[in-house]
Amino acid sequence: MKIVKTEDSVGMVLCHDITEIVKGVRKGPAFRKGHIIREEDIGKLLDLGKRNIYVYENDGTMLHEDDAAAVLRDIAMGDNLKAGEAKEGRIDLCAYIDGLFIGDTELLKKLNTHAEVCIASRLSGFPVKANEKCAGMRVIPLMVKKDLMEEIKAAAGGRHLFSVLPYKKFRCAVITTGSEVYTGRIKDTFTPVIEEKLGAYGSVISKHTVTDDSVEMTVSAIKEMAGSDADMIICTGGMSVDPDDRTPASIREAGAEIVSYGAPVLPGAMFLISYLPDGRPVLGLPGCVMYARSTIFDIILPRLLAGIRIKRDFIASLGNGGLCLSCDECRYPNCTFGKGL
Repeated sequence: MKIVKTEDSVGMVLCHDITEIVKGVRKGPAFRKGHIIREEDIGKLLDLGKRNIYVYENDGTMLHEDDAAAVLRDIAMGDNLKAGEAKEGRIDLCAYIDGLFIGDTELLKKLNTHAEVCIASRLSGFPVKANEKCAGMRVIPLMVKKDLMEEIKAAAGGRHLFSVLPYKKFRCAVITTGSEVYTGRIKDTFTPVIEEKLGAYGSVISKHTVTDDSVEMTVSAIKEMAGSDADMIICTGGMSVDPDDRTPASIREAGAEIVSYGAPVLPGAMFLISYLPDGRPVLGLPGCVMYARSTIFDIILPRLLAGIRIKRDFIASLGNGGLCLSCDECRYPNCTFGKGL
């Protein structure tokens, strides 16, 4: 940064905003920080009383903040994202489609260890709508060394920081377990909840059946659904430790490999996730999904529909942020529930 005469500043970069005040009309920046001074700007600057100004002198080794932000944009922007124009050195990324926002959190942390770099995003692993803002980036100084930006590009190694995974439209088979529903003693109020939650992502219930509490009958139903065109099988009810609740045993007996029975999430502790040998998920949903506004099902479902295979380590990580506070007005996903990933 240096002081130069205004007449000698053409081609140089302003270090600060220059304010114009017109009484009764406006007060605001006539020239913003980062503006590259043109010949036609000289008269205006002199009219504003600026005989000398602070500028950055670009010796060819530096990048302006807008150009540096564009480098970060190219590193950050993966599939199904779109970038806005640089504004005051910042570029934002928005979702191009509805989908699951995914970030490379380790790479993000690595790049942000550079004091000159600022890349901020919404939390990875949560749903976004088309045109919703997903990330913003800029460099801190007005000018940065070109060599630094080359170093940052090299650190990225050709990887993109962010992407949005599209949802697949699943056909889901639902098996309602429980003698009380099977015999008609009570109405099935669980399946409509599942239908609504699936519908929010464009998926549907393609098959539905009701079984009693016997393992044999539920195993038979799971195998029948596995032989259909269902992309996912969901079993509701029978997930507690009561002697009549045998859904987990039925899922195992039907040949599914259980990833986790139980999760550090409240509500949702008795959740089960497993996979058939061909990779299709089989879920066991506890009763809380029927009556609680937000549960582990709301955390897991968009990931499954985006094609992510759920692993035991991921389930274990849900404990940090896994407590729903049961607010009077539910704001999920705009709250802490499910966010400690």
